[in-house]
Amino acid sequence: MIWDNNDDILCVRCDNSRRAIRQGLNDCREERRPYVFLTPTMREIIELKRILVPVTMLEEETYKAEICTYLARKTGAHILLLPANDYGSKAKNNMGKIITHIQSVSERTDTNLTYEVLEAHKDSFRLWEECVVRQRDFAHQLLLLTASREYGLDDILFGPPEQKAIARSQVPVMLVNPRSDLFSLCD
Repeated sequence: MIWDNNDDILCVRCDNSRRAIRQGLNDCREERRPYVFLTPTMREIIELKRILVPVTMLEEETYKAEICTYLARKTGAHILLLPANDYGSKAKNNMGKIITHIQSVSERTDTNLTYEVLEAHKDSFRLWEECVVRQRDFAHQLLLLTASREYGLDDILFGPPEQKAIARSQVPVMLVNPRSDLFSLCD
């Protein structure tokens, strides 16, 4: 696995229970590195070939660009971008920024980073659900999500979207904290 004994990425192993996942998420709230959740129902990554990167309307989604290019450079993985099917242009703008970053890193490092833009059916609020429902269609080995900035009342009562995604995913889920003052990863 690519993140064992890696100072850049934290690996969180837990069972599929809501309590264990929520405890792991709470423990990682102030984490400066990306963190990967692994549950017993997830397939371990033997070789990382495809990274699914859902892109929503939130500005912090652009942080995923650094993570996916870092992983793609280390593993040669293909990046799958899934922009939310929103009425506004924010998700498309965020996707444009991510594509620009991928192309820039590819040129700057003389690495052939490959990516593909997929078509989503869900909006920014339900995109996580489409990612776990269509896992076979996407054939990815890693799902890259942004953690919730703050928990609202519905998140406190029913759990944040990333908790639901982790519980239902068959592949490891990597999360990045959205606050810029918490983010660090050298590329």
